[in-house]
Amino acid sequence: MKVMILPLILAQSEGPDPRNLPIGRPGTVSVAVGEIRNTTTMGTASVVDIAKAAKGYRYVFVGESHDHPDHHKMQASVIDALVAQGRDVVVGFEMFTRPVQKSLAPWSLGRYTEPQFIVESDWQKQWGFPFEIYAPIFRTIQKSRLPMVALNVPRDWVRAVGKGGYEGLTAEQRQQLPAELYLGNKDHENVFVALMGGHPPTSANIYKAQVLWDEGMADTAIKYFENRAAGRNTVMVIIAGIGHGMYGQGINYRILRRTGEKTLTVAMVESGQPAKVSRGIGDFVYVAPTFERPKR
Repeated sequence: MKVMILPLILAQSEGPDPRNLPIGRPGTVSVAVGEIRNTTTMGTASVVDIAKAAKGYRYVFVGESHDHPDHHKMQASVIDALVAQGRDVVVGFEMFTRPVQKSLAPWSLGRYTEPQFIVESDWQKQWGFPFEIYAPIFRTIQKSRLPMVALNVPRDWVRAVGKGGYEGLTAEQRQQLPAELYLGNKDHENVFVALMGGHPPTSANIYKAQVLWDEGMADTAIKYFENRAAGRNTVMVIIAGIGHGMYGQGINYRILRRTGEKTLTVAMVESGQPAKVSRGIGDFVYVAPTFERPKR
């Protein structure tokens, strides 16, 4: 099962509301349930508008609540819209760790059935959330034969840093990461604390683990373009939890810091009524309806 540091559902406890932090673009926007809003123009938008806005971008981050089926349907729709715009789409997943990369291409090429893919990609241990709620994404990928990238670092690396800091990694592991795991982004730290209910972590190593997580996924995404002759028409859609990219402070920040390239950010939240969110949370905001989660 996956390591979980950030909460699945962005909900306010006694701490600051993660959806309304004073970071980035000033002001708030009200988004109706089922609606997409462009936080720059404040107007309603469609997935076609998102795909058009992605012109010139090599990275599009679409942040989810992991267990929300409508978020995954929206991610699939964004991928479809980018394909329809003529982009060469690659899909990067938080859900898969780097060692699983070799098991992903057969799905894209139509060589696996869904049951085979679930087994060969080690879905249950890699992620553990029901495959069926993610199926719209994978069916879209197979339909258009899109490459997939396993973005995440091995989960035992994150656990090791959470317990013992970066010193908990072996020399071999450190060689597979950026030379610097930058800890000086105060906006990111504020987002992290808000997602933790306003409570700073009891150990600095917990925050270091979160930075490793984001930095590792950004590193994988960057290396994809460095190691391939991918032209400017290629765009990577990054599928990850919203906490890894809201306010442009997660994976997207790490990509920007290393390459100078901005990421188009689509933040997805849920609400039972029109949601008031910070305009800085993303370039686009989608509000899915609140749904009753099955009891565990």
